[in-house]
Amino acid sequence: MALLPKSPKARRRLYVVAAIAPVLAVAVGLSLYAMRDAVVFFYGPSQAQTQHVPPGRVVRLGGLVEQGSVVRHGDVVTFAVTDKVATTKVTYRGDLPDLFREGQGVVAQGAFDASGAFTATQVLAKHDETYMPREVADALKANGEWRGAGAPKTAYAGVR
Repeated sequence: MALLPKSPKARRRLYVVAAIAPVLAVAVGLSLYAMRDAVVFFYGPSQAQTQHVPPGRVVRLGGLVEQGSVVRHGDVVTFAVTDKVATTKVTYRGDLPDLFREGQGVVAQGAFDASGAFTATQVLAKHDETYMPREVADALKANGEWRGAGAPKTAYAGVR
């Protein structure tokens, strides 16, 4: 029993596939290698604590801005992000979005330092009362804090 097909046409197809497959595999591998730094993972505060995110790795941290936690020192703002299970202190230098306020959903992109403090390079706030980033809504659902449609208007109500 021969490994190659008897038909010359089928044999030619096999050679073409055998030549293209390694080239395609190398192209996919190089693409994935090049994109490794562009991947940004999303965590809620409780997930970030339990999964021990390595210091310096760029991630997104999402949840609700804790009531009474926003403190401004010039252009530096510190606030706490919570998912009702855990809370993470965030430091951000710059202007916050106009819709940023306590009790609202927020996603902060940045990195944890060696002490576990989160330094944000970008802060995103929801744009109206019915929008919330999918990752934040999923994290609230997973923690049992989701209220869904018909609930009183809070930071996480009304999102479908």
